[in-house]
Amino acid sequence: MTTTRLNRRSLLAGTAAATALSMLPRAARAKELLRMSTLGPGTSPNLVMTTFANIINSDQPDYEIQVNATGAATRHVLEVAMGKTAFCMSSPALHALMSNQRAMFAKIDQAPELAKKLRTVLNFPMGVYHIATYESSGITSLDQVKGKRVFLGPPGGAAYATMARLFKAVAGLEEGTDYEAVKLGWDAAAAAFQDGNLDVYCNPTNAPSPVLTQIAVTNRIRFLGIPDDLLDSEAVKALANRPGFGLGTLPAGIYGKNQVNEGDATTLRVTVGIVTNEAADEDMIYAMTKSFFNGVEMMRDGAPWLTAINPDAAVKDLNMPLHPGALRALEEMNVEIPDVARM
Repeated sequence: MTTTRLNRRSLLAGTAAATALSMLPRAARAKELLRMSTLGPGTSPNLVMTTFANIINSDQPDYEIQVNATGAATRHVLEVAMGKTAFCMSSPALHALMSNQRAMFAKIDQAPELAKKLRTVLNFPMGVYHIATYESSGITSLDQVKGKRVFLGPPGGAAYATMARLFKAVAGLEEGTDYEAVKLGWDAAAAAFQDGNLDVYCNPTNAPSPVLTQIAVTNRIRFLGIPDDLLDSEAVKALANRPGFGLGTLPAGIYGKNQVNEGDATTLRVTVGIVTNEAADEDMIYAMTKSFFNGVEMMRDGAPWLTAINPDAAVKDLNMPLHPGALRALEEMNVEIPDVARM
């Protein structure tokens, strides 16, 4: 299988071409176009990765990242591993499934070998799984979702699989049998929930989510959680103890006066990251990693959500090696690198 190299040098035919290029004014040089796949608007990965692209496009004159916010992460990681896309969002849990040819990768024989071609650029907290419903629905707990229309996540994606398992673990409900798991993408699902065409809307994102904040301005909403007496159950622990996962808290009142929860909701939290192909140019990834964190530092005062995006968080929950360029950049930032991140 041929893997496309994602480096600027692949544009140069030889020494003569390189010399000619160096003599051109910077503005006259053609930028190398790189595709980045992420989740749809309203999700934390979209926000972080769009910010990444904007910083790189502004600060790195030789590259232009184009963001694709359609499709599921399952397909995206396969495309990066095959060299068809430069960057995408992945997660420790998704990488573990791909490496072991499980769940959504069960029928993809080459998945374990493709997983070996992936490298992390940086990790970041995706947030907590929001399980939202309108107060007018009368739903106050997960066991009341039976017979309802539910968006778990895009079909075939990691979010869909996670929420399906959570509904089964907490309430014993099977998707497609006990409730309708509506098959939509992130954008369409947000619109459907806003229009009242979904009873329950699930979204793993940092709180407060822009999508749900907008809805809560004019609607009373409730967030469902895991009951305290089930937190130590084997089924819930199996979900929370997966790579990159854990238990998290969605605070009461974080969406304002129209959030009707009287207490915090316990749910799942998850770490995700930006990944690339092992063949990506080391100097390119190094420069991008440095540019991104420098840009985040400058933007942080005007964007409080960036507080959680920092070099130390970039190596949290890693279960695949860092790309050598990212490793070099993070070492220069004095980040303590875990052994798993080194090849």
